[in-house]
Amino acid sequence: MTDMDRDVVVRAAVEQGLLDSEPVACLLDIAGIRASAAALTSAFAAALPPGTPVLHAFAVKAAPLVPVLRLLADAGLGCEVASPGELALARAAGLPAGRIVLDSPAKTTGELREALALGIAVNADNRQELQRLDALIGREPTRSPIGMRINPQTGAGTIDALSTATATSKFGIALRDPGAREWLVRAYVERPWLTRLHTHSGSQGVPLPLIAEGVRELHALAEEINAAAGRRQVDTLDIGGGLPVNFASDETTPTYDEYVSVLRGAAPGLFDGSYGLVTEFGRSLLAKNGLVLARVEYTKTSGGRAIALTHAGVQLATRTAYAPASWPVRILPYDAKGAPKSGDAVAQDVAGPACFAGDLLATARELPPLAAGDVIAVPDTGAYFFTAHYGYNSLPRPAVHGFAVTPAGVRFSLARPAQTPAELIAEAGGAHGDALL
Repeated sequence: MTDMDRDVVVRAAVEQGLLDSEPVACLLDIAGIRASAAALTSAFAAALPPGTPVLHAFAVKAAPLVPVLRLLADAGLGCEVASPGELALARAAGLPAGRIVLDSPAKTTGELREALALGIAVNADNRQELQRLDALIGREPTRSPIGMRINPQTGAGTIDALSTATATSKFGIALRDPGAREWLVRAYVERPWLTRLHTHSGSQGVPLPLIAEGVRELHALAEEINAAAGRRQVDTLDIGGGLPVNFASDETTPTYDEYVSVLRGAAPGLFDGSYGLVTEFGRSLLAKNGLVLARVEYTKTSGGRAIALTHAGVQLATRTAYAPASWPVRILPYDAKGAPKSGDAVAQDVAGPACFAGDLLATARELPPLAAGDVIAVPDTGAYFFTAHYGYNSLPRPAVHGFAVTPAGVRFSLARPAQTPAELIAEAGGAHGDALL
């Protein structure tokens, strides 16, 4: 979204009263989401032989909203789910079983049984889960494609908490541990129904060459398994997602085209049509297409530092509040009517409403002086921000609106209503008030 487009949207949101009844409004760019999905699908389509089976499964955890899942499904994407709740959301959005992939390091027997009954693809995380699948499939065969997740142990990026391919990662079979590779090959040869391999080596802070190294290991293992089996047993590679996002500007970098180019250099056999592919992107599809708007409630100074108190904080930008060095956000200032604000910049803290000192969106940020009634916009928040609410202080979930810029103006559509006090009370056990007396 360009500055000019964003300014039009912010002004329209203010003029149409999105910040009148609630002090926070969260926006999703409908055309931008479609464009991101098209960029992903076209990048892979251009690199693969025609007819190669490809499923781009959106990582539901990045934006667990049914309208988002339906929009992406309409754009040709499926869903990657990692919990019963995410599976329920995907099914509520109308996704057929053949376009859903179940990943999780802690699936219950009940979750596995449901997935197998529905025909949903399953990536098993560990040896004990494989034993559960042995028992379930032994009792009742399934049409579900099934694979194993591997950890290529290729190393960490700049954010340890998000690095999934470290030596001690909790995910998958650790490929470089003693005997692990041999066990995997034998496990596949003994189970003809194991037809997929899965890895997820990317995430924010992980450079493209390191992601590609993990995918290269996956492809090499598939080739080894098929050679040992004497047939093309593994027919699909799930290469995960985790393309990093640029939060420093409006530029989209790296692009899906760049990602595919790096993959082709590292694992050219991935693109010769001999394997079907599954991807699991989340943040890179949604982040750039989200915008938080919040009123400035008060301004003050403390120790000579200007502070703007807003209603956008840890409940929307949880990672920013707890790990600001890893998750910095931009703050774009607007006046009370939604016009861009100018003036000599001064260092200001932009704070949220929660009752702890670290609830800050920005510290000593150079901005035109903010005043009560002004509006701040926080871009790049479409994934893992307001879509995954954190209920600190029982702060309610804000409304989420999709928007479309048309010749007649900006049209907003409610994708999720703001949480009501009654809903908060119900979540907090309101119907069981006497239970502990």
